[in-house]
Amino acid sequence: MTVHANGRALFLDRDGVVNHEVGYLHRSEEVRWVDGIVPLCRTAASLGYKLIVVTNQSGIARGYYTMNQFRDLTDWMLAELAGQGVLLDAVYCCPYHPEHGIGEYKREHEDRKPGPGMLLRGAREFGLDLSASVMVGDRCSDIGAANAAGLRQAFLVQGTEAGACPGEHRVVASLAEVESWLREQG
Repeated sequence: MTVHANGRALFLDRDGVVNHEVGYLHRSEEVRWVDGIVPLCRTAASLGYKLIVVTNQSGIARGYYTMNQFRDLTDWMLAELAGQGVLLDAVYCCPYHPEHGIGEYKREHEDRKPGPGMLLRGAREFGLDLSASVMVGDRCSDIGAANAAGLRQAFLVQGTEAGACPGEHRVVASLAEVESWLREQG
């Protein structure tokens, strides 16, 4: 299911990778950046990677916050990162949950990780070669999405999952390890 093109991307989960997990984040005052996210993104961009956030947002499905609140927070985060020299190319979210969703949001969707929908969308919209692209996540669902999309490498930031995740991936203790790997690969 690999889309063949010329570009490559660094796909990033949001909660736990870009910002610390706080549980249904939707207010800017709760955002705490994960150490190393800015240097990782700068390095990836300098190496020609598109920077794309792919995030499940079951808080929308559950009615904890709205899509507009998610967009407002995303706009704030994009501005804060831009102020540090990081320009994200896209932020995709999946607001659906098959069990805990309410109303129109209670359903399965190909974008919900471990489904590869958001990664495939990025490939279509940016002309990406998924077999040259990389994913950084903190949950087994991130690894599942990366593997299903045929990404070159998936990294799992340790500390969120209690057990081992199935699928091909490397476990890292910090985003600096991912940044070093990107530099080594060129």
